[in-house]
Amino acid sequence: MITRRQLALLAILTLLWGCNWPMMKLSLREIGPLWFRAITMCGGVLLLGAWIATRGTRLVPRRGQWGPLAALALPNIVGWHLCSIIGLTLLPAGRAGILAFTMPVWTVLLGAALFRHPLTRGAWVASACALVAVALLGAQELTTLAGRPAGVLWLQAAAASWALGTLLLRRSALDLSPEAITVWMMALGGVVFVALAAAIEPLPALSAWSATMWAAMAWGIVVNFGISQAIWFGLARALTPQASTFSLMAVPLVGVASATFVVGEVPRATDWVAALFIAAAIAAATLRHGDNARR
Repeated sequence: MITRRQLALLAILTLLWGCNWPMMKLSLREIGPLWFRAITMCGGVLLLGAWIATRGTRLVPRRGQWGPLAALALPNIVGWHLCSIIGLTLLPAGRAGILAFTMPVWTVLLGAALFRHPLTRGAWVASACALVAVALLGAQELTTLAGRPAGVLWLQAAAASWALGTLLLRRSALDLSPEAITVWMMALGGVVFVALAAAIEPLPALSAWSATMWAAMAWGIVVNFGISQAIWFGLARALTPQASTFSLMAVPLVGVASATFVVGEVPRATDWVAALFIAAAIAAATLRHGDNARR
C-alpha cells in the first residue's frame, strides 16, 4: 500500500519529469545541445556521487566491471540523451516529450524481438496505441509547412535506445547498486558528450547567458539529474508497478501543459490526443510487466 508521503513524492517527481522537457527547450535558446548535455550531466554526476557517498553505498566498481559499464552507458545514456536532445531541437517541447515516452512500448517489443519475451495482448494494444500517437504527430510534421518529421525519427531512436539499455541492464551481472551504476554510466556518458561538444560546437559564452538561462541550467543539473534521481531511487523499491505506471502515464500530459507556461507553446488538439494515446500505451505495456514499470 502506497503511503501518503510516497504519493506526494511521486506527484512531485511526475511534475519534475514533465516540466523538464520545456525547461530543456528553454536552455537550448542560448546553448548548443551537446554542451547542454555535457554540462548538466557532469554536474549531475558530482551531485549524485556526493549524495550516494553520504549513504555509505559502494561506488567503486570491481576490476573487470568497466567494460560492462561502458557497454551499458552507450544505449542508456549516450543513445537516449543524444537522440532525445537532437529531437528536441527540431520539435516543440511538449511534442518531443510525448514521442520520447514510447520507451515502455519499445522495451516490450525489443524484449520480444531480441530475448524472446512473450508478447501479451497488452503488448499488442500498447503497440497499436503508440503507433497511432506517432502517426498523428508524424503526419502533423509532414503536412505543416515548417514541420520537421526528422524530429519524430530522432525521438523514436531515443526511445528505442532507452528500451535496449533497459533490457541489457536487467541482464547485467554487475554487483553495484542501481545508484552507483547510474552515476558511472552518467560519468562515462558525460565524457562522451564533452568530447563531442568540444569537437562540433563552439564553447558556450557563459558571460552572455541571461538570468533565465542560468536558472534553466541549474534546473537541468540540480533538479533533473539531482533531486529527481534522488527521489526516484528512494521510491523505486517501494512503489508498486501500478503506481510507477500511472506516474509515467502522466509525464507526457504534464510536459504538454507545462510547455505553455515555460516556453509559450500552444499545443494542438493532436498533441493532446497523442498524449492520451501514449498514456494508454504505457498502461497497456507496463501494468502487467512490473519490471518495466519499475525501470
